[in-house]
Amino acid sequence: MDDNKDICKTIQAYFKNYNYTVETVQDCKEALNILKREFDLIILDIMMPGMDGIELCKLIRNKVNCPIIFVSAKILEEDKIEALSVGGDDYITKPFSFKELKARIESHLRREDRLKNKTCYIVSSGNVLLDIDSNEVFCNGEKLIVTKKEFNLIKFLIMNKNVVFSKDKIFNNVWEVNSESYLETVRECIKNIRKKLKILDKENSYIATVYGRGYKWEVKNEK
Repeated sequence: MDDNKDICKTIQAYFKNYNYTVETVQDCKEALNILKREFDLIILDIMMPGMDGIELCKLIRNKVNCPIIFVSAKILEEDKIEALSVGGDDYITKPFSFKELKARIESHLRREDRLKNKTCYIVSSGNVLLDIDSNEVFCNGEKLIVTKKEFNLIKFLIMNKNVVFSKDKIFNNVWEVNSESYLETVRECIKNIRKKLKILDKENSYIATVYGRGYKWEVKNEK
């Protein structure tokens, strides 16, 4: 989605050469209508008339599971952090190389294929239960509304209980991007998870801060 028709047409023409089916829209109203259908991947611009790409991502993130890549002329670190914090999976600044965009898209699609082919199983810790197959989190029997990245962060920590991970290690494993500039995203994501879990379980904090080292998944009296 981009309000510049020429950019949309160019992207569409480029990827059609590689046998991708591409649909483009120029505003969020059109996007909301077209997203009633399923897509393998979404590309969003941030600066849009009316509702911007950030607000649109907030609105759709809990309804769509596919990767979302932001493509924007905004280059400040806080813009990138905000885009990733609301559920974006990647961020590319304009002007960009079509080869790089294609490589990023293919990387995300391959990752999605790997996740779909994984064996279904349930993981539990304390009062938290993860359904790995459906990407759902439950606490005390109640379903938590979480973003894809929040789910992946919970899964990463719960699968490595009591192991301390630095923010950059968490970012590299959950976002699968190597970049120190996005480390504030980890803190924001953990803060959001803690708030959601605290509503349903006041006994456990689950994600413990180990000062000077990072974070770990921890449940009282659980080995």
